[in-house]
Amino acid sequence: MLTSWIPAIAQIQDPVQFKSEWKSLSDTEAQIVFTANIDAGWHVYSTDLGEGGPISATFNTDKMEGLELDGKLMPQGKEVENFDKLFEMKVRYFENKATFVQKLKITGETYYIEGYLEYGACNDENCLPPTEVSFKYSGKGIPAATATKEEPVATEEKTIVNEEKTATEVAASDYWKPVIDQLNAFGEEAAQSSNQSWIWIFGAGFLGGLVALFTPCVWPIIPMTVSFFLKRSKDKKKGIRDAWTYGASIVVIYVTLGLAITLIFGASALNALSTNAIFNILFFLMLVVFAASFFGAFEITLPSKWSNAVDSKAEQTSGLLSIFLMAFTLSLVSFSCTGPIIGWLLVELGTSGNIIAPAIGMLGFALALALPFTLFAMFPSWLKQMPKSGGWMNVIKVTLGFLELAFALKFLSVADLAYGWRILDRETFLALWIVIFGLLGFYLLGKIKFPHDDDDTTVSVPRFFMALCSLAFAVYMVPGLWGAPLKAVSAFAPPMNTQDFNLYKNEVHAQFDDYDAGMEYAKRTGKPVMLDFTGYGCVNCRKMELAVWTDPKVSQIMTDDYVLITLYVDNKTPLPEHIKVTENGKERTLRTLGDKWSYLQRTKFGANAQPFYVLIDNEGNPLNKSYSYDEDVDKYVDFLQTGLNNYKK
Repeated sequence: MLTSWIPAIAQIQDPVQFKSEWKSLSDTEAQIVFTANIDAGWHVYSTDLGEGGPISATFNTDKMEGLELDGKLMPQGKEVENFDKLFEMKVRYFENKATFVQKLKITGETYYIEGYLEYGACNDENCLPPTEVSFKYSGKGIPAATATKEEPVATEEKTIVNEEKTATEVAASDYWKPVIDQLNAFGEEAAQSSNQSWIWIFGAGFLGGLVALFTPCVWPIIPMTVSFFLKRSKDKKKGIRDAWTYGASIVVIYVTLGLAITLIFGASALNALSTNAIFNILFFLMLVVFAASFFGAFEITLPSKWSNAVDSKAEQTSGLLSIFLMAFTLSLVSFSCTGPIIGWLLVELGTSGNIIAPAIGMLGFALALALPFTLFAMFPSWLKQMPKSGGWMNVIKVTLGFLELAFALKFLSVADLAYGWRILDRETFLALWIVIFGLLGFYLLGKIKFPHDDDDTTVSVPRFFMALCSLAFAVYMVPGLWGAPLKAVSAFAPPMNTQDFNLYKNEVHAQFDDYDAGMEYAKRTGKPVMLDFTGYGCVNCRKMELAVWTDPKVSQIMTDDYVLITLYVDNKTPLPEHIKVTENGKERTLRTLGDKWSYLQRTKFGANAQPFYVLIDNEGNPLNKSYSYDEDVDKYVDFLQTGLNNYKK
């Protein structure tokens, strides 16, 4: 029966804990205060966000007597306001804590109110369906009240007939029975995104450190520094120990920088900066200036007195402090080359909302930067085989200039979307990237010269292959001018809806948006079912549809072999009659289609986050473990094919 399911919980997320409180202000005034504690990385959206945006917080009544609403639901506390690239609008939300207040006028001798606060919550990976905080209050009002009894704002729910009808349908079809244990039998696992993301963060930082290592600001310093450590002491072991200390100091400096950034500004502040229009314009201009410098237009250096002061301090001291100050001098001297890499890395890692992420990224960066100093100190004979500084270093510097110019457009794109200028639509962005990487390819082939380049006409083999990759990447992006998805650059390019000329039509559309109707059709046609639990405000759902569903292999399997049922958990269409259900020992009311589909997802599959894809046979039994947000097309094809094979068995 629909009203008596109490399934085991699997993958259920509960990142927001709300409570409500009745507060009397006077004999004729009161307010209901809703307060929430929000888990790190999650946020709760504020009120009145407008149509087409995420789920706004709303105050709803099912029955109200002896009371009148006094104004709208009011948010209180520290609101964060950001431009959301998916919705192309500014949104407001709360992090850590949220408070909403609804004022009421007491008009009768007694009062009674029953209703719910509805809110939406998301993190960077997924969103919860519209969630309710139920409340019920009653008491004595104004003894001498002259006001007449208020009519209920919302009519009392007629739930018994509808509930019995739904329960009968479910019992007959058995489509709604919980299958959590069967789903777990396929190896259902909680998402390991945090561990994977930490590995990715460390890898991104390490790669950035390797790039910085081969810049003209760092590479020439390596042999001089290692030689200094080996010569300053007759004891070779002590020289190696000093080099290790030097490398460890570099790690400490950069990790401290990563922690300091988030401790001062906060991880959420970095996340806010990543979508702030003015900041993105400034970062765009900074990268363009650095690119021009790398091309040879001018030199960017920090004030010499800064590095000189630190250097002189290092000479005056001895021991560990001296070595640490030498490492600090390296950090200052190499700023013109490492600054753009560190800045981009910190901003991108700040979007994770995790205070540890920038520190992990800086750890990877510093390890790559410190590694050669310790290795060359341990094996000094390697110094003789080390490539000498020369024209190849300028090639790397100019190549970095091209890359910085390309990444600068990504930041300008955010500002362009924020202000609605439409000067950098998707095809314009791609055209510029095609030109940039095409020119980089020609530069690497020696067809373009900059002021600091030598006149050597020969092209080395590594340089030739770098040119080949750059030109191939430029050619790869050309079909995107006519609407090809270009999954490799989907994280950087503006959204598809900004493209005016789009010939790409390989899109997948759901056959049904009603679970029971879709299941009946699947039973008649003898096909398995793919359930797509999604939301109008689900960012990653749209990413999956663009990056994965448009793949020909995926779209063919989904269209030909499955009945696709898409269920929007934030669908506000009212149910014909409200349904009261008991879930985990608590009674709750389903008022909209979204409530119904969210309830189905929780009770049948034990999950409540979107996107959530699950394959079932036409009796409602799972055919494979579920799939969430992962843009790996091969994994998605395997997910679909495994379900199909199990269905045929």
